[in-house]
Amino acid sequence: MPIDARQAVAAAPRRTSLTWDHKDVLLYHLGIGAGTPATDPDELRYTLESRLHVLPSFATVAGGGSAQAGGLASPGIDIDLAAVLHGGQSVEVHRPLPVSGSVSHTSRVTAVHDKGKAAVIVLRAEAADAEGPLWTSESEIFVKGEGGFGGERGSTTRLEQPVRTPDHTVERPVREDQALLYRLNGDWNPLHADPEFAKRAGFDRPILHGLCSYGIALKAVVDTALAGDVTRVRAYRTRFAGVAYPGETLRVRMWRETPAPGRIQVTVTAVERDDAPVLADTVVTHG
Repeated sequence: MPIDARQAVAAAPRRTSLTWDHKDVLLYHLGIGAGTPATDPDELRYTLESRLHVLPSFATVAGGGSAQAGGLASPGIDIDLAAVLHGGQSVEVHRPLPVSGSVSHTSRVTAVHDKGKAAVIVLRAEAADAEGPLWTSESEIFVKGEGGFGGERGSTTRLEQPVRTPDHTVERPVREDQALLYRLNGDWNPLHADPEFAKRAGFDRPILHGLCSYGIALKAVVDTALAGDVTRVRAYRTRFAGVAYPGETLRVRMWRETPAPGRIQVTVTAVERDDAPVLADTVVTHG
């Protein structure tokens, strides 16, 4: 079978070096919609190298996206990209990400869950530079048609959406060419650019990268609820509950968790499709 769960989990960690500089950070920020309005001082923190700070979700593409691609190249995994969707993502930053950097990156498949009609590959990664640990991330890769191999199903955690009115609600338009720009960060899956490939994967047109929606949502939270201070973010996790399409508008709702003042619960929906879910079970932990 294309996925050998036992071999994938038993494989030695994959080690590589990742480097980036201000140009990579600028491209990432533009790829998630930063820079509108172009002369807004708050936006210049994302788009002008002399004022640049780094959104923590940049960790998902640092090094040109090679970390994500490496997970799908692990021993025991041989899959069709048309069957692949991003199921979930978390990033914990141990200190603010530098504008330029070089890290030692270690990743391994920690589990392959059997969801019946699909498999979920869990990829955990750690990055460290000369000063010590910089970030830890975990990706859940959903592979259609690869379940039913008798493995463990894995846990399912769902957050109840608060019944009260959100503390903040903002809308973020997605450009028609947003996926074409975002893929320059290193995710070359044709699902996000090629209409014929998208149809083969079951979509009527190319979809937006899940990690692009992930970045758009975090930027909205930082700008709206954290006074634009990226260094306050400690961790960020989400479940990709549905897809977004270029040209749509994302509605980002935020609730400050009063029993846990350092947490913000978030949902993201597609406005034009009657608030169809895009991101769910989403939490930003902050200082």
